[in-house]
Amino acid sequence: MIQLLLAVIYLSFISLGLPDSLLGAAWPSMYGTLHVPISWAGIISMIIAVGTILSSLQSDRLTKRLGTGKVTAISVGMTAAALMGFSISRSFWMLCLWAVPYGLGAGSVDAALNNYVALHYTSRHMSWLHCMWGLGATAGPYVMGYALTGGQGWGMGYRYISLLQIVLTAVLVVSLPLWKSTGTGPETETDARPLSLREIVAIPGAKEIMVTFFCYCALEQTAILWASSYLNLHKGLPAETAAGYAGLFFIGITTGRFLSGFLTMKLSDSRMIRLGQGLIGVGIAALLLPLPLYGTLAGLAIIGLGCAPIYPCVIHSTPYHFGPDRSQAVIGVEMASAYVGTCLMPPLYGLLAGWFGPVLLPVYLLAILALMILMHETLLRRGKK
Repeated sequence: MIQLLLAVIYLSFISLGLPDSLLGAAWPSMYGTLHVPISWAGIISMIIAVGTILSSLQSDRLTKRLGTGKVTAISVGMTAAALMGFSISRSFWMLCLWAVPYGLGAGSVDAALNNYVALHYTSRHMSWLHCMWGLGATAGPYVMGYALTGGQGWGMGYRYISLLQIVLTAVLVVSLPLWKSTGTGPETETDARPLSLREIVAIPGAKEIMVTFFCYCALEQTAILWASSYLNLHKGLPAETAAGYAGLFFIGITTGRFLSGFLTMKLSDSRMIRLGQGLIGVGIAALLLPLPLYGTLAGLAIIGLGCAPIYPCVIHSTPYHFGPDRSQAVIGVEMASAYVGTCLMPPLYGLLAGWFGPVLLPVYLLAILALMILMHETLLRRGKK
């Protein structure tokens, strides 16, 4: 039964990735029909992010009350409804309205599923599950592109993904007995009361792991958002060519997570994180050095490769550092920290790049990496708590 449940979780991670890249893929076609400035995509993105942060912080309370299976089913159902709402929206304010359940549905399920896998499965499954997320995030724009090139419009692209999420919601509802039979219902999660945010932050090592996760997601999202502009403005590539080459980062991270699953059979989570940080450093060095274009492109792929093991291994190591009874609460604030980093740091780079130029990108990434390494090493020195 536990293997059947694992298959459901793998399917869930693919589905989680599907909506994550839709707004960026669809927005060039959306803003004109909505009669709004192109920059207003940031407003929708921020509403989604705020909802995700809030629901991540409530994941401990919700999971203890409902259990992982119900939280997952309800959250995916909310996402499906929000995507269907996007598909029928014909004004910007309607998109903003539907962005609320879009964000609220994302945070709790992300934290709940990650905590469940960290507690019940080996590190290799965590890496492979996040590889599945990468496949979903890669497939989302292709589904949207299919709708757009077929003349069906961006609304139909959202509808296709919504229908897939509705199917997954049905699968999750049917699978609820599996969660109970494998000891993951609310009655078997833990009898400990939910922790407040102040109590979580006061746990030794919590601040360090929050900053580590903040830095990781800040680095990842900055590279994703600005790699194409860096290649275009600093390396002189045409915009369309730069956009294609920026995909090397995704190739690196998806391939890396597949390979990480095998490496975790030999290496601990902390060693995998250090390996990833070292590879990111090598990739950043390739951007800093006056190498030919192929060296720069290789650097982007290596940064993606280095990012691959960090997210899943930080999550998987959380029960080890903080104990199974507190892991859900800590993973919730980790997720919230991650989304704060995603919201703040890429726009901050854009502001700084406007003053100092796109050449700043590798220096900016290096500063974030240095802080991430410092915080993670501080956490490790504390030992298991």
